[in-house]
Amino acid sequence: MHSTTGSPTQEGRVPAAGGANGSVARSRWQDPRYQAYALLRLVFVVAPIAFGLDKFFDVLVDWPMYLAPWIDDIAPGSAEDFMYVVGGIEILAGVLVAAAPRYGAYVVAAWLAGIILNLLTHSGYYDVALRDFGLMAGAIALGRLAAVYDER
Repeated sequence: MHSTTGSPTQEGRVPAAGGANGSVARSRWQDPRYQAYALLRLVFVVAPIAFGLDKFFDVLVDWPMYLAPWIDDIAPGSAEDFMYVVGGIEILAGVLVAAAPRYGAYVVAAWLAGIILNLLTHSGYYDVALRDFGLMAGAIALGRLAAVYDER
């Protein structure tokens, strides 16, 4: 079932881009599955980096307010100090998705699971936890698609 249209082979891999005038690369972009992969990859590169950077500047929100008190109690330093560490990890996770989406996607999903746990144990943020559950599902979907479309 090998094809030059960007569809997966029997091994579950998509043929590498190439061919005359990049026809395979162009046909890949016409494949809705590849479009979904590319969109999710872009989102899970940009969002963690943007949210991570914002942990240092608090432009979007005052991030320490989302930290569950029990985590603040056991983490060294202040809640703001903890958010700086969180921001750095989120930036690294976004870079990992850019470099190796088949691994980075699962790192982001695990990170989101941790955020969900934090939010579920901090009364009043259940709506944000539900949103992050949707993001976690998207990160897992990216990981599954990267198993097919990531050539690295």
